[in-house]
This record gives sequence, structure tokens and C-alpha cells, in this order.
Amino acid sequence: MAKSALSSEAGTTEESRTISTHPAASPVVPSMVTPAMATDLHLPDGLAVGSGAPEGAPAVVPPSVESVDDDFIAAGGHPTHVHDFHQFLYVPLGRIVITALGRDYELSPSVALWIPAGIPHSARFDLDSLFVVETFTTERHHLPYTETTVVNVTDAQRRMLLGRMRCSESHHDDSSVFAALSNGHPDCLPLPQPTSRAASTVARELIRMPSDPRTATEWAESLYTNSTSLRRAFRAETGLAFSEWRTRLRLNHSLDLLAQGHLVSTVAARVGFVSTNGYILAFRKYFDQTPGAYVRRSSPASAA
Repeated sequence: MAKSALSSEAGTTEESRTISTHPAASPVVPSMVTPAMATDLHLPDGLAVGSGAPEGAPAVVPPSVESVDDDFIAAGGHPTHVHDFHQFLYVPLGRIVITALGRDYELSPSVALWIPAGIPHSARFDLDSLFVVETFTTERHHLPYTETTVVNVTDAQRRMLLGRMRCSESHHDDSSVFAALSNGHPDCLPLPQPTSRAASTVARELIRMPSDPRTATEWAESLYTNSTSLRRAFRAETGLAFSEWRTRLRLNHSLDLLAQGHLVSTVAARVGFVSTNGYILAFRKYFDQTPGAYVRRSSPASAA
């Protein structure tokens, strides 16, 4: 039976550090954290009891969290700190911004963040936000990312993460969970999903068929809405203009086609680019190399 997880994304209390030193400490459930929970439970701000744990169970935490002075763990975030394990952060509700090596990463219900071991980072979050933390030891798990990396969250991954929040038998450092969360294409561009009715309908159709040539105006007409409203929805809900969102989607789809050995011209046509040259220019803009160079770099022969 998994024990209650006293979880801080940034650090541990003196009590939790003491408990975590016992060699027989039970594995912990994935951490579900809201800033308000710390006040309700009379814990330092930013700490929370993991979801689904038996009431009154002793608290344990992953043993290798870098210690942070509790006075500096505020309800609105955590100061810069380092872990010696890999960390996966997901935000099913609210907004969280992680800062790592001078760059901000804003998380939403459709994108998550991998933080490899050893990377200093801090966090800012809204008081009503909720986030899930999965941790994995470096000894058991080889992370395909060497830098802090935003990844898209699939429906299957989201269901798994939310299900683990409710399950008292869920363990940290689970190899099957690591495989499920790290099996996406490592070069995929972050692609937040819109949430409003019209914009999410367009997104679903484009995911199903990236080559659909309809413009935002044509999509709006087919959905009996205003094109300006549709464009604003994409910008407000994903942080991207409709055209950029569609370009990222097409480029992400093209990565698998390139890996399957299709010609660059074939890939360009199948994902919806009007010309091969346009595809090459877009690919170079986002990946800093041409599709041909990408294929050569990614091929097993070049890796060997």
C-alpha cells in the first residue's frame, strides 16, 4: 500500500527528510499539489498530501530532493532548486510557469514538462492551480532529453496521470509510466490545444487531417462563427496564431513520415504544404536544419 506523499515540487521539511531516510520507506503515490492545501493542512506553503493516500499515514518523499528553506517556499511558487532525479510536471488545472536556465515554460492541460536531473529551476503558479509530479531515478531510467523540454500530452497520457492521482497503489519511479510518458517523438514541437467549441473542433479535424487546406475564414464559415473570433480563440487559448499552430502541427506529423523513409517532396504534400520549398523553409525555421539534414542526423547509420 502506497503511503501518503508529503510533496513539494521544490523541497522537503525537516520531518519529511527524517522519515525519508528510513531504508524501508514505502514508495509514494504521484503528487497532486495545490497551494491552498498547505494552509488547510498546516504545512509550509507549497507542500501537500498526495492524492488517494490512507488518512493518517506517515509522510514520505522522494529521498533526493534538494533542500530549500521552508521560509522561502511561498504559496505562489518555489525558489530555484535542483533534483538528482528526472521530473515530469503536468498541470490539469490552472497555470504554472517553470523557469529553467533563464527560460520560462508555461504549462497547460495539453502540454507538460520534462526536467532532467541536475537542471536548476523555479516555479510560479496561480493559487487555484493543480499540478501532478512524477519522478524517476537516473539509475533506472534513461531520459531522451538532456534539456528542459515541453511535450504534448495525449488523451491516453492525461487519463493515466489523472487515474494515478486517485489510486493509492500508484508508485513513483514506475517503469511503465516512464515509458508511457517518454515515448513521444523527442523533436515534436509543443502544441497546446484550444478549449473553446469552435477552435477545438478545428484542432481535432486538423489533427485527423493536417493537409486540410481551409483557411481560418473558411473554417469559421463551416462552423457558423466569426473568423476573427476563431483566430482570437487560438491566440488566447494556445498562445499561437492559427497559422502558426497549423504549421507546427504539420511539421510534427512530418517527423514520423520522414522517419518512415518518405521523400521530402512526398512528406511536404502529405502534410499540407503547397510546395516542397515552403516545407523546407518552415522546417529550417523551427528545427534549424533542412529535412534532409535531419534525416541524415537521425538515421541509425549516422548515430553509429
